[in-house]
Amino acid sequence: MEEKKLAIIATKGTLDWAYPPFILASTAAALGYETEVFFTFYGLQLLKKQLNLKVSPLGNPGMPMPMGMDKWFPILLTALPGMEAMMTAMMKKKMADKGVASLEELRELCQEAEVRLIACQMTVDLFDMDANDFIDGIEFAGAARFFEFAGESDICLYI
Repeated sequence: MEEKKLAIIATKGTLDWAYPPFILASTAAALGYETEVFFTFYGLQLLKKQLNLKVSPLGNPGMPMPMGMDKWFPILLTALPGMEAMMTAMMKKKMADKGVASLEELRELCQEAEVRLIACQMTVDLFDMDANDFIDGIEFAGAARFFEFAGESDICLYI
């Protein structure tokens, strides 16, 4: 029986969007899937050695807010100075309190499970990023390289 394949495209660079690609990839690898994650545009932030990710409640109306704030606190006020930092601190505390692994731990777990992490070379060039800012063990390639794998995948997810 041929090994199942999972292809993920990761395009977001915020703390809340960082977890799904790593959780899904590590879970798939544990279930025996050959797994590859293609990080493009803002998703490249997830491969940086120094993670400085934030939570942005703007444009994210489904985000559960503490103290029922989603019911009474106007979305526009989440743009006030300091709100992003407060939301980020609250999300990190919630993750720690619930025993969720850190992003660094999830990335390492993916690498240990032989998940291929691919940085989009075109985006690296577009934003003048330095390859030395990224973690070791990743591949730099273009979209055509990713499609070679995704075209044969059983599941392809866009996150």
